[in-house]
Amino acid sequence: MVNLWHLSKRYCLLVSLLALLSVVMLHRPTPGFAQAAELNRYCQLSQVEVDAKESLRQQAASGDAVAIAQYSDLLKRHTDMLRSCRQRQWPRQQAIWLRLYPCDLRPGVLDALMDRVVNLGYTEVYAEAFYNGQVLLPQRDNRTVWPSVVQQQGYENRDLLADAIAVGHKRGLKVYAWMFTMNFGYSYGQRRDRQQVLARNGRGETTSEFASRGGSNNPEEIFIDPYNYQAQSDYLRMLELILQRKPDGVLFDYIRYPRGTGGNSVVGQVGDLWIYGNAAQNSLIQRALNNKGRGLIRQFLDRGYLTDGDIERVDQQFPGEIEPLWQSRRQNGSTSDVSASVRRPVLQLELWRLSVAHAVQGVIDFLNTATQSVKQQNIPAGAVFFPSANQPVGTQGYDSRLQHWNRFPSSISWHPMAYSICGNTRCIVQEVQMVLRQGNASNVRPALAGVWGKSINNRPSLEAQMAAIQQAAPNIQSISHFAYSWQDPEFDRVRKFCALP
Repeated sequence: MVNLWHLSKRYCLLVSLLALLSVVMLHRPTPGFAQAAELNRYCQLSQVEVDAKESLRQQAASGDAVAIAQYSDLLKRHTDMLRSCRQRQWPRQQAIWLRLYPCDLRPGVLDALMDRVVNLGYTEVYAEAFYNGQVLLPQRDNRTVWPSVVQQQGYENRDLLADAIAVGHKRGLKVYAWMFTMNFGYSYGQRRDRQQVLARNGRGETTSEFASRGGSNNPEEIFIDPYNYQAQSDYLRMLELILQRKPDGVLFDYIRYPRGTGGNSVVGQVGDLWIYGNAAQNSLIQRALNNKGRGLIRQFLDRGYLTDGDIERVDQQFPGEIEPLWQSRRQNGSTSDVSASVRRPVLQLELWRLSVAHAVQGVIDFLNTATQSVKQQNIPAGAVFFPSANQPVGTQGYDSRLQHWNRFPSSISWHPMAYSICGNTRCIVQEVQMVLRQGNASNVRPALAGVWGKSINNRPSLEAQMAAIQQAAPNIQSISHFAYSWQDPEFDRVRKFCALP
């Protein structure tokens, strides 16, 4: 006769084993991830794996404890896979330019967003932290002159930038703060207490007024006088708060003056330059090394040219000075026996060059001031620029942006926007090569515009652009793509236009 106690004991043991087996089966990776998922040559996941990952994320978001554990394991596995793939594949770093929206604060949206970034093979995110006159700081901690991106009631304490950095780090992503620099935005230009800070040309126009009469395309771009201490103070205060969010680096954009349209795309006379703010004017006059130089600089700024009478007048006023002097001008001996009409063309040309150099130096100095704050945090800084924005035009003209990136610090990364359109990759490669001739390949990180898998608006696919750059400049190790919204327009639209609860 079978002992009932022994049967009961065996039955309980069997039930325990079955329960243990069910737990083990539940914690096995989701189908499609049983082994290391395959990444393609661009370190991207297949659509099947992407869909399975998203399904698991949604299960985890519903509170399923098993799914939460599986999802956490999967994120780590994909982080390791992507890191390993990037060690084998060119480029070593691949970044995406990303704008965050208030709706990204909805539960699970940042997780879904950063998952998609990883799925596409990106290792870095360049998140916009200051753009269009608004800053990505929570309202309760926004001690700047700009409004916060998130202004919805009930979200005053939500820190979208800090959240994005944390969610990105959980997936092994580096998250940089991408910031406009000399373009302070429309909201800043409307402040009555900041009118003296704005850049002005020889007509006394701000960049917004210049655009409104057709000089440039966007009246909401408000550029500041980089020599103005208030502009520097406002920007550094905002930058300090951004740095408190601990980004992995900071990228500075709009390190230039506005791009004019038509004939306004070239500056050919001093009145075209954005050096007529009080601070910029005073700084230019201070570049004089004697009274004669100071007097001629003032006349050149006021009238736009010199007359023989201007030269004769300073000669009479300051007879003890041999000739007008300013920074970069050398004294060549007495000119008392040379007529004003002979000296005038030379002096006028030199003053024009001085004025252009002064405008350019303002841009460089503003960037240097900003990057110094970043370097003090022991994180990298970078500058975003157009390769063609520092070019002379004709015999005496210059590109209106005056973005002389060739003088940007070599200690920061250079991010040339290789956005040329010519129907193929030739012009894109030429822009990158233009920068490489003046920079170190290890420090040059081209930004490309396009989408994966297809050509749009006469732009080759990202695959074609990268293959061309790899062939022409294999020493480049970092590429970025503008922008995430181009790669995933539907998801970007949903994120942009939702309503926060």
